[in-house]
Amino acid sequence: MKKICIPKFGIILAASFFAGACAHAADEDQSRIERVVNAAIRPIMEEYNVPGIAVAITTPEERYFFGYGVASRKSDAKVTGDTIFEIGSISKTFTATLASYAQAKGALSLSDNASKYLPALSGSSFDKISLLDLGTYTAGGLPLQFPDDVNDQEGMVAYFRGWRPGYATGTRRVYSNPSIGLFGYLAARSMGKPFDDLMEKKLFPLLGLTRTYITIPQDRMNEYAYGYSKDGKPVRVTPGVLDSEAYGVKTTAPDLLRFVEANMDNAKLDETLQRAIAATHTGYYKVGDMVQGLGWEMYAYPVELDRLLAGNSAEMARQPNEATRLTPPLVPRGDILVNKTGSTNGFGAYVAFVPAKGIGIVMLANRNYPNPARVKAAYRILTALDGRPGSTSSR
Repeated sequence: MKKICIPKFGIILAASFFAGACAHAADEDQSRIERVVNAAIRPIMEEYNVPGIAVAITTPEERYFFGYGVASRKSDAKVTGDTIFEIGSISKTFTATLASYAQAKGALSLSDNASKYLPALSGSSFDKISLLDLGTYTAGGLPLQFPDDVNDQEGMVAYFRGWRPGYATGTRRVYSNPSIGLFGYLAARSMGKPFDDLMEKKLFPLLGLTRTYITIPQDRMNEYAYGYSKDGKPVRVTPGVLDSEAYGVKTTAPDLLRFVEANMDNAKLDETLQRAIAATHTGYYKVGDMVQGLGWEMYAYPVELDRLLAGNSAEMARQPNEATRLTPPLVPRGDILVNKTGSTNGFGAYVAFVPAKGIGIVMLANRNYPNPARVKAAYRILTALDGRPGSTSSR
C-alpha cells in the first residue's frame, strides 16, 4: 500500500504524534471513500443481481480495495484482492501496449501495411490497411465479431483475404474484435514469438503484474471467479479466434490497478516500456467527444457525464461512427480522462483514470451488467476523489 500523510504544521512533530495524526487522517479518508463507494456499488449489485464486485482505487496518497459479494455462488467464496476476473475488452489496452512496445523496440511501425507481417494476406485489402488502422478500428468496417464459421487460424486467414472494406480507410470507426485482434497478432509476429508468450513472459512481468494471465495456472484456478450469464448460470469465457488479443486477459483488481498506475506514472519501469505506454495515449481520431488512442479511449478533463456515457454507449460499440483523423496526432497529456469497458458473457469491467489528478478506478464484476451503470458509478467515485461538486448523488 502506498501511504503518505503530510502534516499541515509549521513545526516538526514528534514521531509518535505524527504517526497518530497520519493514522487518524488515513482512517477518516478511508471512511469517506468507503461511504462513496458503497453508495455507488451496492445499488448496482441489487438492481442487476451481480454476485460479486471488486473495486480498486488509487489516489496520490493511497490505494484502496473494496470487495463485495461472492466470487462463486456455489462455494460462497468471498470476493477478495486475490479474486481473478475476466476483463473482456480491457484486454485490448494490454494488446495495444504490446504493439506499442514492439514499435518502441523497432520491430514494427504503426504505418506499416498489415500484410507485411502476414504474407498470406498479400494481394488482399490488407496491402493498403496499416497497423494503425487496425489498432484504432478504422480499417474500413471489420465487424464486431468473426462469423461463426471462423474457428481456426486457417479460417481466419481465409476470412481476412476475402474481406472487403465497406468504408474508405480512416473515415469510420467500427469497434471490432477481429480488427484489434489482428493488430495484436501481427505485433507478436513482428517480435517473432507467440502472443500469449509475449504477454505472460514479457509484458506482464515488465509491468510488475503477478496475478495477471492469459491462461490461469492450475494452482490459481481456485481464485478464478465464476461469471454468471443472463439466466444466472455459471460461465467462463469461451475460446475463439484471436481471443487472447481481443478479450483474453484475466486479472485481479489490485493487479489491474497497478497497470492503471503505470499508465499515469511509469518512471520506475523499463525505459522502452515507458515510451510504449505513453504512446498508447496518443490521440489519432476524434469520434464525437471521444478521442481514440491505442486501446484507450480519452476525453478532455473535466468531462460531463453525458459525454462519457455517449462515448461508452451501445451505438458507439455497435454502429459505424464518423471518425476525424487528427493531424498531427494529439500528443499524450495529463488533463484527460482515460477509460475502457470490457465484457464477456459472464463478466463486466470498467477502468478509468485521470493522469493529471493521479486518480483512477478499477471495477470488476462477475456479471455482465450495462455499461451506463458502470460509467455512472465510476464517475460518481472519481468525482468524489477529485473533490468536485456532485459526488454525493447519482447523475
